[in-house]
Amino acid sequence: MKKQTVFTLLVIAFVLSFFVTPLGDYSKILLNRWLAMAPTIITPEKRGKIASYDWTLKDENWKFINFEEAKGKVVFISFWTSWHMPSQAQLKDIQNLYNKYKGKVKFYIITNEERAPVELFMEKHGYTFPVTYRIVGEDSPITILKPPGSYIIDKNGFIAVHQTAIADWDNSSIDTLLQKLIDE
Repeated sequence: MKKQTVFTLLVIAFVLSFFVTPLGDYSKILLNRWLAMAPTIITPEKRGKIASYDWTLKDENWKFINFEEAKGKVVFISFWTSWHMPSQAQLKDIQNLYNKYKGKVKFYIITNEERAPVELFMEKHGYTFPVTYRIVGEDSPITILKPPGSYIIDKNGFIAVHQTAIADWDNSSIDTLLQKLIDE
């Protein structure tokens, strides 16, 4: 075989590995992480305010909670599912953010999946952030975003970040924003 043919076959095998092997899943998650950009921060004068905090959810213990508990606090909300690759790609950054700001920021990492597959996924990947379960059909004070959509809300209910795609949450601009919102 010619060198060119061997090289072409190797390139085809490499590209196919992204689509048909477990290595491909890991590679796609890694690629999503590398390509993720810092979320866009909304300037204070352009921030919209959430209508209310009345929103019933379930916590990681499957107990009903109300979003009212977040009133007057800085809030990070992210919608995700365990089977969605862009969701999976940003969870490592969300875990890092949670490790830095737990106790200072209220985290709602929201899924509409059943509890068992989520718990398996969390254990497999070593994530410790609290999972919140959305009750499908329950009215929400914010627009329910498709995974991996996210929000950051300040203490007064103004939306500082409204991100509709994968983002790099572990960066200095988000750290600066969160610290500023916490100190206000």
